[in-house]
Amino acid sequence: MKLNKITRATICTLLLATTVGCTDNFEDINTNPNGITLKDFEQDFNHIKGGFTPMFNNIQVLNPEWVYQLQQGLNSDIWSGYMATPTGFAGGINNTTYSLVDGWNGFIWDYGYKNVMYNAFDIANKTKGKYDQFYALSLILKVEGMHRMTDTFGPIIYSKFGNNEATIEYDSQQDVYTQMFSELDFAITELTKRVDAKEPSVFVSTDLSGYAKAEESGPGENYKQWVKFANTLRLRLAMRIVKVNPALAKSEAEKAVAHKIGVFTTNADLFKIVSPVYTNPIATISGAWLDIRMSADMESIMGGYQDPRMSIYFDPSAQFPGQYKGVRTGIDIIGKSDHQDFSGIGGVVRSKEIVLMTTAEAYFLRAEGALRGWNMNGTAQQLYEEGIKASFDQRGASGAAAYIADNVKLPKAYVDPNFPVNNSAPVNNVTVAWDAAATNEVKLQKIITQKWIAGFPEGQEAWSDYRRTGYPKLFPVVKNYSGGTITTQYGVRRINYVQSEKSTNSGGVATGVSKLGGPDNGGTRVWWDVNAPNF
Repeated sequence: MKLNKITRATICTLLLATTVGCTDNFEDINTNPNGITLKDFEQDFNHIKGGFTPMFNNIQVLNPEWVYQLQQGLNSDIWSGYMATPTGFAGGINNTTYSLVDGWNGFIWDYGYKNVMYNAFDIANKTKGKYDQFYALSLILKVEGMHRMTDTFGPIIYSKFGNNEATIEYDSQQDVYTQMFSELDFAITELTKRVDAKEPSVFVSTDLSGYAKAEESGPGENYKQWVKFANTLRLRLAMRIVKVNPALAKSEAEKAVAHKIGVFTTNADLFKIVSPVYTNPIATISGAWLDIRMSADMESIMGGYQDPRMSIYFDPSAQFPGQYKGVRTGIDIIGKSDHQDFSGIGGVVRSKEIVLMTTAEAYFLRAEGALRGWNMNGTAQQLYEEGIKASFDQRGASGAAAYIADNVKLPKAYVDPNFPVNNSAPVNNVTVAWDAAATNEVKLQKIITQKWIAGFPEGQEAWSDYRRTGYPKLFPVVKNYSGGTITTQYGVRRINYVQSEKSTNSGGVATGVSKLGGPDNGGTRVWWDVNAPNF
């Protein structure tokens, strides 16, 4: 991706958008002596703060809704096993049936680079070494947004973003992760110093995460929450690389947990976007457009467990009152009306709060780490059960104790009452209750299955976990139109590089493919996605 130089005219346009005028004398920003000068503008950090809002709003695109649908809704939300579409887009030959649609998937790359990466780059140029608190915060948001990008595509433009060269080289995913760990190091160290000094946060008016309220408890508390988020993000990335670099994974995970501020432990810590304007786009896509529905996998697993969170996540079926009915992914869709009245996505998305990382996830990450013998300040069982409790508490669900103790209920068979050809026996075979005598593989399946349930509806992370561990087991697609590039057994492993890059940076794309380790298609695994045993 080429970053064209910002022209003088562009700067004037941006300044006009913020009520500051331009004249022929560029240094004399406004001819009105009583108006806002550039110096005034910078005193309130407005020249910095403006870049954060598009970063917050485009980690997941919040508006327009159709962009979110293409950025995530018709890829990872479905490949994660969370949701399915009743709509036969493109004659049923699309992402859901493994015929990857370039015109859809380009939005993932384009919106991420134009909104997250560009603004992180711009903020860095304005703040690094001068206002390092802002620089640190921008790095955390950058890693949150761009780890999703590299987990989707593999090698990406990262360290060389902003180079105005004919060819912009891609970094290997291993190098991207190395830089991300380094960036988190800087951010955590910088903000921790300010927490220790009880320095009032300058970020409160700009912070759309919900952490702004923390500052009401005392100066520096806003920064403290961001440190917890950065540590928990480090823990997530550490676990991602456990199969390719187990020593580094252990070191980074233990560093996150051992830090004096630590990781998420209460639901007040979770990371969410609190939008003053936008409701979660899934609410519109499901409720108004009827384009997304509960998956067959959710029906099988949550229905089999009689999970109390199901009524919070989903609405009962309009076609089968009182029942929760999911749609199987990758089926032959004859007409939208065949499944559009199955269960839609419920109250969990009818909110202006979009959760991107839960406290439950932190506990499940620690549970997996403890299972692997890492120092996670607790046993695998303790942390697993704390994760379930945290999720129930977050969702306002009751009955966690009975649910945790249940060693009988299992996921159930899937039945499509309209088209029996889509029926399937259950593919998961674990109960909820911890079993100390079980193998580590079974224990891991329990951890990841509960982590999957707790993380709904954030499909990007669930898809990454599924690729890394194979859990929870998902129903295979019925129709596979990939032409042999994506196996029905393993599903989509990544998305191929986008047309905008192939058109403007073809040489850069070639460097990405060379570091990918396989052809540029949806069946090639990214660096950390190793086809090897979990233990």
